[in-house]
Amino acid sequence: MAKSINQDLSVLSSSKHGLLYLTPNDWTLVADKAARVRFSKGQTIVNKGKKTNGVFLLLSGTARVQIRTTPPYPEIGPGEICGEMSFLEDAPASVNVVAQGDVEAYQLDRSTLEGLFEIFPHLASRFYRSLAANLSHRLRELIGPNATV
Repeated sequence: MAKSINQDLSVLSSSKHGLLYLTPNDWTLVADKAARVRFSKGQTIVNKGKKTNGVFLLLSGTARVQIRTTPPYPEIGPGEICGEMSFLEDAPASVNVVAQGDVEAYQLDRSTLEGLFEIFPHLASRFYRSLAANLSHRLRELIGPNATV
């Protein structure tokens, strides 16, 4: 395994807001099948209203999640994922995600992920559990600590 892949795996596996439940073997499988992509400042990673056909795992840089019509916008960084709602629902994205500077990411398309999940069902279980925990965390952040239901 190349040194840069080891560094990528370290970034991805150490994030508190990423795919928490993946094992080191899971990360190796994911990294092996992912396409490395780069985005420049201002470039849109996820386009609102368009399907993503997969997910993006940020390796470096930050991106803004344009969830509101006015700032402040939440930001995501290394080890975090975007495009997961569109992936889960097989529906158009509900927000824009825009690079705040140079961003490097792994892109995993739907067919690649589904192929991995078919061969490694436990990877699928940990992947989807991680997505659920991540989405729950993001929802809690949006609701805020003083929200009443």
